Amino acid sequence: MRRHAIIYGIVTIALGVAAACAFEGRADAGPAPQAAAASGMGKQLWREAAQGGAAPAATVPAQASLAPLIKQLKPAVVNISSTTVVKNPHRGPRRGPGGGGEDEDQFFERFFGPQMPEELKGTSLGSGFIINDEGFVLTNNHVVKDATDIKVRLSDGREYEAKIVGRDAATDVALIKLQKVGGKLPTVALGDSDALDQGDYVIAIGSPLGFRESASFGIISAKDRQLTGSAFDDFLQTDAAINQGNSGGPLFNMKGEVVGINTAIISPQIGSGIGFAVPINLAKQIVPQLLKGKVSRGFLGVVVSELTPDFVQGFGLKEGTKGALVQSVQTKSPAAKAGLQPGDVVVSVNGKPVENAGQLTRNVSSIPPGGKVTLTVLRGNEKKDLQATVAQRPEEEALARGETPQEEGEGDQGPRKPGEEKLGLRVAPLTAQVARELGIGSEQGVLVVAVSPDGPAGTAGIRRNDVILEVNRQPLKSVDQLVNAIGKMKPGQVVVLRVQRGQQATFVPVKLGGGEKK
Repeated sequence: MRRHAIIYGIVTIALGVAAACAFEGRADAGPAPQAAAASGMGKQLWREAAQGGAAPAATVPAQASLAPLIKQLKPAVVNISSTTVVKNPHRGPRRGPGGGGEDEDQFFERFFGPQMPEELKGTSLGSGFIINDEGFVLTNNHVVKDATDIKVRLSDGREYEAKIVGRDAATDVALIKLQKVGGKLPTVALGDSDALDQGDYVIAIGSPLGFRESASFGIISAKDRQLTGSAFDDFLQTDAAINQGNSGGPLFNMKGEVVGINTAIISPQIGSGIGFAVPINLAKQIVPQLLKGKVSRGFLGVVVSELTPDFVQGFGLKEGTKGALVQSVQTKSPAAKAGLQPGDVVVSVNGKPVENAGQLTRNVSSIPPGGKVTLTVLRGNEKKDLQATVAQRPEEEALARGETPQEEGEGDQGPRKPGEEKLGLRVAPLTAQVARELGIGSEQGVLVVAVSPDGPAGTAGIRRNDVILEVNRQPLKSVDQLVNAIGKMKPGQVVVLRVQRGQQATFVPVKLGGGEKK
């Protein structure tokens, strides 16, 4: 079932039509940053929960009321109202007969008359929380995106105008600042989202559906949730009741520390009690850059994938090994200069364990361009430490998959050799002419000329016109070399093939079939 998420915001168009925004996508972000976040004077922008006096004094004994804790936290949670002005697409010369859109023009004239306004205004309601006494507020990017006017209301009735300091669409985090602050401001302390466990109690406070200062109680239902497929998705899931308008509001633990920024919910038509929050450690990583107005991310220049059990077996790694498998390395990239190779398994970044591909991307992205990073990799059974200097991550990355369309032709129709039978494919030598036609710069490897769709190779995703470069990390120079290597393996074993398709080469684990039938 396709998962739909709704962004927490209430959008009211001047026409009187209200609509909920669709969730459009954005990691664990790693440990709380150690470097001080400058606020123009070299001091840390936020207050850490670990600092003296940071956590509220109120405690919550078993089966006691949450009222003391909520009373202490609520003043720092704010209601955010933003206004967006857009050009009226129906303003302009009237269309002639048959020009299309006449019914739309008549519809809008019922509301505005013949003189329609040049601009339309929309308002969005959300939440946020004050992180220091200078008036800096954390919220969601989608709450203030494209806003021309932002008003922030505190629980004590004070209201301020606010300006956007910085925002990041990839993580849906924004930093705004209250203007002309008068008097002391209530603030919250930021906790450690890495320390959360499934089942921990949490409190959400915000303005759902415009009902300010609403609180709800629940647990952490799960961690590391993916919503959009982005490498930066790593949401906390909670069953604390949150609705449209909670966007940007804080998710507290029972110590009164902010552990998440409420961001999205599953569509009520699909399910209820399923909400998502950005881990606060992610926000703490990017706040110093938001203060500068722009987020710059580190980049290694590798394509990575999950280290599946089949890869673990095929590479002869210890059962239970976790990490990110390097599928390919860009030429002249930071990874290439550091000596990273396809087939390496990255198990830690700067000493922090890496358990999956997304975590590697997020951890590297948190390092400013030009920063140094130590990558611990497994190369076979040998562990190596590689030093790299990360580059600037491109604004928009093109995921070049290098897929080559299948060409007409029957291929080799001769009988399969035993090794080919175990794989469920036929291969042929890779000639210079074929290599040029496929856009491959090397003649190393063997050409796949036919694949059984339901066979081991076909099930693993290998296609006709793919080029097999390696078998179990050994470069292939001939068809016989592949056949002999596979022939020595038993049915059920996993062989790791390195397969090139266009300009992209990846490792593919294939569980061998039963061999030649008698």
